[in-house]
Amino acid sequence: MRRSSEVPLIARQEEVTAFREALERAADGEPGVLLLGGDAGVGKTRLVTHLADVARDAGARVVVAHCVDLGDVGIPYLPFTEALTELRGVPAVAEVVAERPALARLLDPAGRTDQGADSTEHAERLQLLDGVAGSLAAAGRAGSPLVLVVEDVHWADESTRDVLRFVVARLRSEHLLLVATYRSDDLHRRHPLRPVLAELYRQRPVEHVELSPFTPDELREFTTATRGEPLDEAEFDAVRSRSDGNAFFAEELLDAGQTTAGLPWSLADVLHARLQRLDPAVQQLVRLAAVAGRQVDEALLRATAPRLPGLDAPGAADAALREAVAQQVLGVEGQHVAFRHALVAEALVLDLLPGERTSMHRAYLDALTTDPALGKAAKRAHHALEGHDLPAALVASRDAARSAATMLAPAEEARHLEQVLSLWESVPDAAELLGTDRIDLVLETAAAASSAGQASRAEQLARRAVEGLDGDPERQARLRHVLVRYVLDLEDLDDALTQSTRALDVLLPGATGDDGRPAAATGTAVPADAATSDLAWTLAVHSRVLLNNDRDEEAGAFARQAVDVARRADAPDAEADALTTLAMLEVGTPDTAADLLDRARERAVVAGDLRTEMRCWYNLAATHFYAGHLDLSAQVLDAGMARARSTGVTWGAYGLEMVDLAQIRAYLTGDLSPWPLPEGAPASVVPYLAAGGLYARVAREGADAIGAAQDMRAHWGNDGQIALIAGGTLADALTWAGRFDEAVTTAEEVATHLGATWSEFFLGRIWLSALALAALAEDAQSGPHPADAARELLDRGDTLLAVARETARRGRPRGGRLGPEGRAWLKRAEAEHSRLRAALTDEPADPGLWEATVKEFDFGYRYEVARSRFRWAQALRAAGDVPAAEVEAAEALGEATDMGAAPLADAVHAWGRRARVPLPGGRRTSSVLTEREEEVLLLVAQGLSNRQIGERLYISTKTVSVHVSNLLAKLGVSGRAEAVAVAHRRGLIGV
Repeated sequence: MRRSSEVPLIARQEEVTAFREALERAADGEPGVLLLGGDAGVGKTRLVTHLADVARDAGARVVVAHCVDLGDVGIPYLPFTEALTELRGVPAVAEVVAERPALARLLDPAGRTDQGADSTEHAERLQLLDGVAGSLAAAGRAGSPLVLVVEDVHWADESTRDVLRFVVARLRSEHLLLVATYRSDDLHRRHPLRPVLAELYRQRPVEHVELSPFTPDELREFTTATRGEPLDEAEFDAVRSRSDGNAFFAEELLDAGQTTAGLPWSLADVLHARLQRLDPAVQQLVRLAAVAGRQVDEALLRATAPRLPGLDAPGAADAALREAVAQQVLGVEGQHVAFRHALVAEALVLDLLPGERTSMHRAYLDALTTDPALGKAAKRAHHALEGHDLPAALVASRDAARSAATMLAPAEEARHLEQVLSLWESVPDAAELLGTDRIDLVLETAAAASSAGQASRAEQLARRAVEGLDGDPERQARLRHVLVRYVLDLEDLDDALTQSTRALDVLLPGATGDDGRPAAATGTAVPADAATSDLAWTLAVHSRVLLNNDRDEEAGAFARQAVDVARRADAPDAEADALTTLAMLEVGTPDTAADLLDRARERAVVAGDLRTEMRCWYNLAATHFYAGHLDLSAQVLDAGMARARSTGVTWGAYGLEMVDLAQIRAYLTGDLSPWPLPEGAPASVVPYLAAGGLYARVAREGADAIGAAQDMRAHWGNDGQIALIAGGTLADALTWAGRFDEAVTTAEEVATHLGATWSEFFLGRIWLSALALAALAEDAQSGPHPADAARELLDRGDTLLAVARETARRGRPRGGRLGPEGRAWLKRAEAEHSRLRAALTDEPADPGLWEATVKEFDFGYRYEVARSRFRWAQALRAAGDVPAAEVEAAEALGEATDMGAAPLADAVHAWGRRARVPLPGGRRTSSVLTEREEEVLLLVAQGLSNRQIGERLYISTKTVSVHVSNLLAKLGVSGRAEAVAVAHRRGLIGV
């Protein structure tokens, strides 16, 4: 009987065709991803083996990598390490590796034992992810793409899943085809791969293929090819009913000769029958291999086998291995020997007695301990745990955590350290074995959790460590600053203040005087023996907490003291942190803030703190931006983003902030063109960047942008900045659509949401209030309102203006006072409120308010200058100053047209016709009605009386009556309602 690998591929032609098409696209520079799912044994490995042959025949470079099931212990990035090890000989890939030092962590078999500063790990991990993606891209070329097959991603560790998501998200024009296989039947509801697959399915280059069992006809073809002749009907029916179309099950049934229906069947029984034909030594070796999983390194298996009875004679292990391969129970895959299917290994392990499994795991542990080069620490930890050797498991798990840290895999590092913590109480001499105490271990675990993005877990662990030191108040105080930083990540300002204050009470008694002011403000010096790194950090984080609690004077005093202590204690990282806080207090004078940020950046570089360096670049750019120095901000952004790109941290927190600020700055200066998503942007940052792009999109498209803004609502809870921008621009777009009440409600909803998330008087509330007031003013001008409705509009307007003014007073502006943009939006809120009252009362419009608004926006906010100038023109016309209105309206129109702000340009044109203000490019109607009659008819359709129409069009009530009589005659109707209906049918007015 032939094995399935020896017969032509049966069925699967649709899948092969889809692969060939994807391969051709990849050869042309259109990368793709095939996610191949199916139940265990359905034929995924057989199919991808065939696809690999197809790709090689087509001239592609093919690399096959694997994920391995090690239970709760994982080797970070394993399949990508395997792939890059094979690809490193490609010159283009070698160049990528040389340019990204972090990537060498994956390819150094011994693993680096040094650990960089915690603050750089996140940055280096991004560089590592970028390096993996860049290496895969470099391995393919036009006409000869790279085909990377990653098998069994249902066993992938978190870091491998992160790489997979990162690589797929950044695919643009690479010559790359990625094929990933997974078991569908293993994906239970909480399986960590499920959300990853859901995310990947939404990506453009991803195709999903789900392999189904063979149909009866396909199974017949398969069994015939495998047996070499057709089965008789009884045999075929037995195989069909017992295999249910599963190729692997069918093959094993045929190979075991158990196709008759008289025997109860299970896969384990079938495999057992096959093994009974093998020599006992071969059976022992196969069981040992199964304990390691589907694959096992050949050298490790050879080193371990002689440690078991039956394989301990000279040459016995080698002979057994050769026989197992000859009998096709095991196969050779590179440096590994492997079962043809993982189900074989799983069934064999299930057949072992508990004691047998433990002995085999201990044999592997002994081999790995004797020669560490045989496998990574994670494998040693796995076999120690399964072998119930708790001291060895403790040490191996700690070693595995350190290895994961050097490989920039914080999630795996945290998991290994959590394992160490769980074993601590069970190993009496744990502290001696590890050379550390439990508190330091907990803090190390917290740091790993934080790096992995597990902010809540990091805070829990740090709190546990600090609270566990109640008997050692001095050490407890020295470590509280670590907890404070994690608490700040969760934005719990009250607790952060409590923790930092308690630390200072011990480390620096009298740090806060009787009057509540910090002793630092009175010149109290820190004794020489107290000037430690821990104190410097405690002072630095305390100043940050005070800054976030709007206690700027105290924050400055503590930050200055932190700088002094950091310098004396040689703690440049703490000094950089404190200098950045001081810079935030001086942003009202950009030159001073810039000098402080430059100094902070220098100290961050000395400390190797890339994250703080990027924070300095961003804050410097933001300082100039919010001061209204847009050109200077652009220069800093260019330099900062170049630095981020060169260090591989473009998509780190502050690199991302700079990219977003750059697109917002472009909008402010009048560039309303769509902002292209930068190459390599991970999927996780797309919503944040898309929110920033809504400013220009609404200005460019008006009501047509509503859908895009509404789509962002799902991300409001993920980031307050997304909620603010997406919600505010949605309110603006709804106003353009004439959905005024929805616009106001949306603005108020965003304000409520962020008031609970941030603070009641966050400064963005001024902008939201101004937008809501604009919607109310438009509503008031759109038609007649009963007295009660008018009173409600006025009341809502009064409330919104009061909120805007109170926010300006009580919010904490940068530098202690509102910047130019904040002042401009506050002035616009006042001007919109005036427009609202003018539409509903006898109060005249105030052109001066709009003139002041234009001047405030004139720091470089081109679009809002044009929009406010248009409102200024309207107010001038209402005041009777037609020449001045014409000048301002023409200027607004010219700017709107030049920027491509079509909704604004159309609005200026329409108003110019209604108000009889001649404008460049004014259009006249081609209908049977005159332009003025069309305007009157439109207002009639809105339900306005002749008096109200006259007020809107600046003509008398009698003149309106004449126009109404004329248009009724021209339309051949007898009343106003009939005129509106006829006009709608003829398309003279919109719906």
